[in-house]
Order: sequence, then structure tokens, then C-alpha cells
Amino acid sequence: MILNFSLKLVFAKGKLLCSFSLYKRYRAISTAPVDVLWHKLINIADVSWHPLLSKTNVPLGLIAKPGLIYQAVTRLTPIPIRLFVENVRPGELLSLRVLTIPGIEQKITYQVQSTLCGTYISYSVTLKGWLSPFIWWLIKPYSARVATELAHAAERLLA
Repeated sequence: MILNFSLKLVFAKGKLLCSFSLYKRYRAISTAPVDVLWHKLINIADVSWHPLLSKTNVPLGLIAKPGLIYQAVTRLTPIPIRLFVENVRPGELLSLRVLTIPGIEQKITYQVQSTLCGTYISYSVTLKGWLSPFIWWLIKPYSARVATELAHAAERLLA
């Protein structure tokens, strides 16, 4: 787990501005091959393994492609959020931008890497904006479980 955050107070034009950003990365190891993990990750209609998301509005079997915007409902609130697929490197990286409300900017990155010990899954969250501390307080317990839940879901497919 890697945590990096910054808080900047700027006095400009007679106003005090606050800028907050947070970067957190979680890692998990899995016995499942990269292909199985990658397939589970890019199938954005199946979020049964995800601790934060409960459902999406995409048809079954749709895979993540750059430029795709879709809606998801979180387990915290019934209000749908929009997700924008920024970058996809097959078998390696998936980058999403969460489009929720003004005052918060959230970027999520998944990385899958094969090693001799198993397959590493990295889940990174970057939050920016003045609402970041509050949002982080809400999602922190769920974010800590995303990488391990993905690993367990892929391993259940093999069993």
C-alpha cells in the first residue's frame, strides 16, 4: 500500500484557496493467470466482485474500450455515477475517470502483471479537489478491498 497526499493553501485575489490531492495504490497477488484476471476486469457488465459498484448499465459481454462512457450504481448510494474509460493496454492496464460532481476528480487505474510468484494486481486511486477528503473517508474501506476481491473472483473461476 502506497499513500501520497498533498494539501496546498493558496492566497490569490483576496481569497484563500485549498487544493487537496490524494494518491493511493493497493496491491494483491493471485494464482490466476493474467488472461483470466484481465477478462474479469474488462468485462465491465460484471461487477459482482467489486466492493464499491453494484451494477452497470452496459450489456453483458461488453468490454472496456477507450472513449466508452457508462453508468454504474455504487453500493453506498442509489445515485448513478458515470465512468469514462481513458486508456486500455490489453492484458496490462485499464484506466478510468469517474465523472461525479463538481469539486472532485477521481481517476482509477488497474494494472495486471505476471511474475514468477503469481499475478500482481495494482489498484490505484487518485483524488483531486476540495471534496477529496470527504469522498476518501467514504470510499477508503471499500477501496482497500478492490484488488483482493478481483484476485479472489478470478481464482473462483478456475476452481
